[in-house]
Amino acid sequence: MDMGIEAEGLRKRYRGHEALRGVDLAVPPGSVLGLLGPNGAGKTTAVRTLATLLEPDGGRARVAGHDIAREPNEVRRRIGLAGQHAAVDELLTGRENLVLIGRLLHLGRRRARARAAELLERFELTEAADRPLGTYSGGMRRRLDLASCLVGDPAVLFLDEPTTGLDPASRATLWEMVRELVRDGVAVLLTTQYLEEADQLADRIAVISAGEVVADGTPDELKRKVGGEWLEVVVSAPERADAALAVLRPVAVEAPLLDDADGRIRLRLRDGVAGLERAAGALRTAGVEVSDFALRRPTLDDVFFDLVGRSAK
Repeated sequence: MDMGIEAEGLRKRYRGHEALRGVDLAVPPGSVLGLLGPNGAGKTTAVRTLATLLEPDGGRARVAGHDIAREPNEVRRRIGLAGQHAAVDELLTGRENLVLIGRLLHLGRRRARARAAELLERFELTEAADRPLGTYSGGMRRRLDLASCLVGDPAVLFLDEPTTGLDPASRATLWEMVRELVRDGVAVLLTTQYLEEADQLADRIAVISAGEVVADGTPDELKRKVGGEWLEVVVSAPERADAALAVLRPVAVEAPLLDDADGRIRLRLRDGVAGLERAAGALRTAGVEVSDFALRRPTLDDVFFDLVGRSAK
């Protein structure tokens, strides 16, 4: 089976600025690759290049089995793209939007209407199908935008920050729809600013910074790269923070960190559960009362700031 997306050494320049500096990506069918990075890192440039909206200046890439430079029309027949803003016609109804796209894809009038009805039902928009888009909520528009990308039954789907601005309920609904597409065998490249979204949806994550992939792996693999679990301690009396730092230092891998904003002390324990017991005992012996004492696993936020901060340096 052809790889959904396969890029090697992908490069793109803008007026002397190299937006992509040899990017390697791979997305098998039936999986999601989350592309994370700060603003200006090259995420959207990568999506537009792979979707044939921009011509690469170097490297090679195949999407749905076709070369993006030599066979752009074949690539376009097999992909769907949802950008950062819903690309639907405000003057048409939901049904008219989908039928129009079907006609543009040469499905024929009958097939276009049947495909529109199928997608409206799948995305829970049947009741609003014949209402103008001006009456749709943000979540409904986003679902219609995603439905419009699927009219041609694509093998590869590009989602560029698809849930920006949505409320938590609408975001969760869209997540479940993406999972359904993946179960059907669609390869998805997802860029997002929401690290929780990548954690929920992505089988693998590539972190991009300054046009380069600085890390690649499953969410759990990337979390392990940051390090083990963190102990977080909040001292009841702020004036006792220095005493807490002193007694916690011997059980920590490195010097504990104090957040002046909320008085929270963070440290990476030296000996797991045994270190946890020693930390609690040291605080008790020193007479330091705490209002919070909790063990926390690394999150994708930790991964993001660790990798992006390190690459920036």
